[in-house]
Amino acid sequence: MNSESPQSIGVSFAGNVGEKIPLMNRRRQMFDYFTRMFGNSNAGSEETSKDGYVEFGNIGEATSGRTLGPFAGVFAPVCLSMFSAMLFLRVGFVVGNAGLIETLFQFAIAYTIIVFTVMSVCAISTNGAVEGGGAYFMISRTLGPELGGSIGTLFFLANIVSSALCLTGCVEGLIDNFGESGYLMPKDSYILNDGHWWRFTYTSSLNFLNLLICLIGATLFAKTTVIIFAIVVICLLSSVISFFLKSPLQIEVPAANTFVNQTNTTVLLNYTGFSLTTFSENLGPRFGNDYTSNNIAVTFSTVFGVLFCGVTGILAGANMSGNLKNPSYSIPRGTLGGVLFTFISYISLSILVAATCSRDLLQENYVFLMPINIWPPFTSIGILTATFSASLSCLIGSSRVLEALAKDCIYGRLLQFVNYGVWRSNPIAAVLFSWLLVQMILFIGSLNLIAQLNSILFLLAYVALNLTCLGLDLTSAPNFRPSFKYFSAWTCSFGLMGSVIMMFVINPFYASTSFGLCLLLILLLHFFSPCEASEWGSISQALIFHQVRKYLLLLDPRKNHIKFWRPQMLLMVANPRSSCPTITFINDLKKSGLFVLGHVKVDKAETNLDYTDKTISSWLTLVDHVKVKAFVELTVANSVREGLHHLIRLSGIGAMKPNTVVMGFYDNKVPLDYFTRLDSVYKTSLFQGITTNDEKFPLRLPNEEKNLSTSEFVSMICDIFQMHKNICICRHFDLYNKTDIVKNIKYKYIDVWPVNFFGPSMNDAYDTSSLFMLQLSCIIKMIAVYKKHTLRVHLLNTIDIQSQRVQLKQLLSTLRIKATIHEVQEWSQIDLTTLDSDKNTYISRVNKLIKNQCAETAICFVYLPMPKELRGSDLQNVSYLNSLTDLTNNLPPTVLVHGVSAVTSTTL
Repeated sequence: MNSESPQSIGVSFAGNVGEKIPLMNRRRQMFDYFTRMFGNSNAGSEETSKDGYVEFGNIGEATSGRTLGPFAGVFAPVCLSMFSAMLFLRVGFVVGNAGLIETLFQFAIAYTIIVFTVMSVCAISTNGAVEGGGAYFMISRTLGPELGGSIGTLFFLANIVSSALCLTGCVEGLIDNFGESGYLMPKDSYILNDGHWWRFTYTSSLNFLNLLICLIGATLFAKTTVIIFAIVVICLLSSVISFFLKSPLQIEVPAANTFVNQTNTTVLLNYTGFSLTTFSENLGPRFGNDYTSNNIAVTFSTVFGVLFCGVTGILAGANMSGNLKNPSYSIPRGTLGGVLFTFISYISLSILVAATCSRDLLQENYVFLMPINIWPPFTSIGILTATFSASLSCLIGSSRVLEALAKDCIYGRLLQFVNYGVWRSNPIAAVLFSWLLVQMILFIGSLNLIAQLNSILFLLAYVALNLTCLGLDLTSAPNFRPSFKYFSAWTCSFGLMGSVIMMFVINPFYASTSFGLCLLLILLLHFFSPCEASEWGSISQALIFHQVRKYLLLLDPRKNHIKFWRPQMLLMVANPRSSCPTITFINDLKKSGLFVLGHVKVDKAETNLDYTDKTISSWLTLVDHVKVKAFVELTVANSVREGLHHLIRLSGIGAMKPNTVVMGFYDNKVPLDYFTRLDSVYKTSLFQGITTNDEKFPLRLPNEEKNLSTSEFVSMICDIFQMHKNICICRHFDLYNKTDIVKNIKYKYIDVWPVNFFGPSMNDAYDTSSLFMLQLSCIIKMIAVYKKHTLRVHLLNTIDIQSQRVQLKQLLSTLRIKATIHEVQEWSQIDLTTLDSDKNTYISRVNKLIKNQCAETAICFVYLPMPKELRGSDLQNVSYLNSLTDLTNNLPPTVLVHGVSAVTSTTL
C-alpha cells in the first residue's frame, strides 16, 4: 500500500505534473476540470443562493469574454429593448385610439404572454450551461436542428426587423425635434429636411453608425448599457414629474402630420392637466387614423401590434448569454426584474396620459411628451437614447444568432462565410450581413407597419420557447431539472396559446406567412441540413418515447381481433451483405406492421456481454442504407437454434411482438456480397474497413463451415411451429431485383400454390396455411411495384374441377381478393401413389410442373408442409429438407409459407 498520505499525492489537473497540492485546492481544481469538460466555462465553485438557484461562481478571474452580471448584462438591455420606440413615441397613440380601459386590457394580455414566456425562458436557461446564441441556443438544443434552426432563423429576422423599427422611431424623434416646426428649433427654422427619402437617409446613417460600433465590438456597447439605461430612466422620471408640474396648454400639430396641416391653418391640441373630464373621455376606445402610415384607419389589431412591439425585448438578456458570467443565474433575475419595471412604467404612463391629454392630442401628435416636459430636451434625449440603444442591441443580438447558426452548420456551406469573417471573437461577417438586412427593412419607412411584422416574428419565437419548455415538462425527462421552479405545463400552454392567438389577431396574413415559412425551413433543414440531431439531442425523441410507451400500455393483446390482423415479421438474417433483397422484400410484405431484423452470433454468451453495444450502430446504419422501416434485435447463443428461441420470445414489446418468423433457405449457394457488386443497387462503402479485420459483416468463405447444420435448420422450423408462429422460408431471392420487376415486361404474375404437395387434399386451398398465403399475396399486390401484376391462384385438376373452381371463386370473393383462377391440367398426369413409393420422382415432377407455369412469374408463394415427425431424427430432417430443396429448385423468388392461426376475416 502507498505510504504517502492522500494530502501529498500529486495531481495534474493544474500546475506541474506531480506537484503536491493541498487536498482542498486539488478538489477545487478537479471540480473546475469536470465542470469545464461538461460545458460550464465559468464554473469554479458551486454555491446555492437564497432563491434556490444553483450558482457556479468564478474562482479567480472571469472567463475571457464573459464579464457581465444580471444588472448590466440582462436587466438594463431588457428594459432598453422593451422601452425602444414605444415608451416616448407610441404610448399616446395606444391610449388615444384604444382608450385607457382597452389599453390596460391589452397590456394585461401582452404581459401575461410575456410573463409565461419568461417563465419558460428561465426554466430552460437554469437547466444547463447556456452558450452564445441566446434563445436560438435554448430552442435548438432542445427541439433539435430542424425546429431549432427554423425558429432561430425567424428569431434572427425578428431582431433585424426590431433594429429597423427602433431606427425608424429614432429618426421620427429627430425630425420632431430638429425638423420643420421642431420643438427644439426656433420658429420657421430647421436643421433636418423631412420626407420619405430624407428619413430613409437618416435611418441609413444611424444604421451605418450602428455598424461601426458593432465592428469595434459589442463590449463597447455593453460597457455603456448601464449609463444609457440611467439616462432613459431620468428622462422617464422627468416626463412623469412634468404631468404634476405642467399647467394646461395648447400644442401645435407636428409638421409630420400633413393630413391635418394641409388646411394651412394652425391646429391647436389641448393638454388639460389632471382633469376628470379628460380622464372619463379617454376611458373608452375611439379609433382614428395613423398619420405616419398614409392616414390608414387604426384598429384593435393595429394598436396591439404597436403595443406588443414595446414588450418584445425580453430576450435581449438571453441574446447576451455568451457575454454573461453566469447565464443561469443572470437571465431569470434580470429578465423578470426588467419585465416588472417596464410594466410599472407603461401602466403608470398610460394612466397619467389618459388623465391629462385630450383625445385629439394623443391621436394627432405622437411626440406630445416633449412640449409638456418641464425641460423638453429630456424627452428628446430619452427618445434618441432608448431607440438608438435598442436598435444597436438588436443588431448585436441578430449577428450573434447568425454566428450561432453558422457555427452549428445548420445551413451547411451557405453560412460558411460567417465563420471565416471573425476577428478577435467579433463576428464581422455576421454583423455586415445583419446590417445589410436592416438596411433593406428600412425601405418600409413607417414605424407602425414595421411594428406589426416585428411583433409577429417575436411572437413566433415565444411560441417556440413555450413549446420547448412544455415538451420538456410533459416528457418528464430525468435530466430536465431547472433550478427555476415557478413554471408548469399550464404556464407553458397559456403562453403558447396566447402567442398563437395574438399573432392572428395582429395580422392574419403575416401570421400565416411566418408559420408557412417556418414549416418550409423545417422541411428544408430536415432533408438538406448536414447537422446531426444526435449531437444536441432532440425533444422529438423524448416526446415519441413518452407517447409510444403510453400507447403500448393501451395496446392490449387480449383485445386483438382478426379483422385488424397484420403481419409482424421477425426476419432471421445470417449476414446482411447477402440478404439485402430479402430484407427489402419483407419490408414490403409487413404492411405497416412490426419488422424486426434478428441476428444470432454463435459464441459463448458470457464472453460477449457487450456484443450488442459494439455492433448495433452498424446494424442501424444498415437499416438506413437499405431504406427499410425495421428494428434490430441481436443476441449471442451457443447455437443458432438457441438464439432463435431468444429472439422469438424477446423481440418486440407488449402486444407488438412478431407473429411471423422469416428465414432464408438452407442450401449450398455461395453468398453474394451486395455491398460490393457493381450491378447492385445496394452498393456502398459504408461497411468497408481499413483492413479486412475492420470490415463490417464479413461473409463466410466458400470452404468455411456453417454455424448451422441441416438437422438444426429443420428443427428450427419445427420450433417456430410449436411456438405458434407463422413461418415463411425465402428461396432464390438472389434473383430478386425490384427495379428489374418494374422495368421488365416479362414479369406478369404473382403465383399462389394453395396445395400441400407432400400430402395433397381437396381441402388444402381452405386451410390456415393457404389462407395465410392468400393474405400475403394480397398484401404484396398492394405495393405500387406489383399493382400491374396479376394475382394468380393455381387450381389443380381434380375429379370435381368445376365444383372446386366455384368454391375457390366464392372464397376469393368473400375475402375481397382480386385474383384469377388458373387450372393446371398437367396435375392429372402426376401419379400421387408414387408419393410414398418413389418420392424423389414425384417431387421432381411437381417441381417441373411448377416451373412450367412460372416463366412470367415475379414472386411465387408455395405451401410449406410440416415434417411428419416434429422431433424427428437427423436422417428424417435431412430427408425433409432434401424434399423441399427438390420441390423449389430453379424456381423464381419463392416464399414457402405455413400458417398456424387465422389471419383473414369476412365480417364487417
